[in-house]
Amino acid sequence: MVNMNNFRAQANQYDKIIQENLEITLPCIIQNVLNLAIVVSEELPDNVQHTKERKPDALKKITDMQGNTYLLHLEFQLSDEKNMVFRMADYSIMLMRTYKLPLKQYVIYMKENKPSMPTSIDTENHKFSFDLIRISEIDYRVFLNSTDPEIKMLGVLANFGELESNKAIKSIISSIQLTTKGLDQEKFFKQMRIYAQIRRSRQLQIINAMESVSTFFKEENDFLYLKGEAVGKSKGKVIGQKKGEEKKSRAVIENLIAKLGLSDFKAAEIAEVDLTYVKKIRAELKK
Repeated sequence: MVNMNNFRAQANQYDKIIQENLEITLPCIIQNVLNLAIVVSEELPDNVQHTKERKPDALKKITDMQGNTYLLHLEFQLSDEKNMVFRMADYSIMLMRTYKLPLKQYVIYMKENKPSMPTSIDTENHKFSFDLIRISEIDYRVFLNSTDPEIKMLGVLANFGELESNKAIKSIISSIQLTTKGLDQEKFFKQMRIYAQIRRSRQLQIINAMESVSTFFKEENDFLYLKGEAVGKSKGKVIGQKKGEEKKSRAVIENLIAKLGLSDFKAAEIAEVDLTYVKKIRAELKK
C-alpha cells in the first residue's frame, strides 16, 4: 500500500522545482506546448477564494494575436487522479466568477504512462472539459533548443523520437553543463536527478549519462554512489553487507538529508536504513 504522506513529500519536491522555474519555463510551454500565440500576458493573484481557497499552479490573463482576452490556467500533474476533472471544474467556476473572463484550462501530465483520468463531465445540467497534455509526447528538442537551463531540463521528460535515448540525454546534460557553472550548475543537476525519478524508465540512463559527461559531482559524496549497490540488490546482494542498520555510512545519510535536501523517507529508502535512524541523524544535525 502506498504511504500517502511519503507520496505527498515526494510530490512536493517536484512542485517546488516547477514553481521555482515557472516564470522561465511558462513562456516556452505556452508557445511550444500549448501552441498559443500571446501578445500580452498579465500576472494574476494565484489564490482564489469564495467559500474555499484554491491555488492554481499557473494563472495568467492573456491577450492573443487575434485580440481575444481570456484567463489561462495550468496545472502540472504527477498522479493519475480520477477526481482531477472535479478539481478543474471547481477552479473554472471560481476563476470565471472572480475575473468575469473566458477561460482556457490545461493539465500537463508529467509522467510517461498514459493517464486514465476523465477530462470531461457530461450530465443533463453540467457540461465541462479541460485539455490534458502529456509532456512525454512533446519533442524533447522543443526544450533543448532553449537558452535557459530551466527549460532544457524538461527535455528529459519529453519524447526522444527515433533518436537513441542515451544520445538525447547526454545532449541535454552537455548543453546544461556548457551554459551553467558553479552553484547554478549544481542546482540544475540536482533538479534533473529529481526529474529522473519521474521518468523511471530512463532513471539509470540519466544517472549514467551524468556520470560520463559531468565531473562536477564526486560519487563518494553523492547518492548516485549507491546506484551500483541498488542494482546489485536486484541480484540478491545486500548493500554494505548489512552488519546492522546502525553501521550504515553516516556520511552518506548526512549528504542525502543535508546536502541534497531529501526527505527522511527518501534518504532512508536510498540508504536502506530504518526511518527512525535517519530522523535521529537529522535531529543531531540540527543541534
